[in-house]
Amino acid sequence: MAPVAKLTATDLHGRGKMAEHPLKIFEKIDPELLGLVQSTNALAITDGALPRKFKLLIAMALDAAHGAAEGVKALAEQAMKAGATKEEIAEAIRVAQYISGVGSVYTAARAFKDLF
Repeated sequence: MAPVAKLTATDLHGRGKMAEHPLKIFEKIDPELLGLVQSTNALAITDGALPRKFKLLIAMALDAAHGAAEGVKALAEQAMKAGATKEEIAEAIRVAQYISGVGSVYTAARAFKDLF
């Protein structure tokens, strides 16, 4: 497998404003796994039949459903950079709530506290 690029705080979904990339430890313990994660991210999030903005909104809703407030915030920021509106972000959270329950809304509220 090719060498894995060094991670920065904006790698994987462009998640900026983190002190350190959350997967940085894998540079040391399993660079092959890290490379797989990076490749999968590139495959999943780039423009295709669905625009990147929609893919980021889907990922954000999934993070809300899984209780990952930090991920919700980072993905909402990236979705807005890709052209998503606050209304589109709110509607994506509605879908998460419909499928996964009200916990998604509480997770999103924690994530959006400093964002909006």
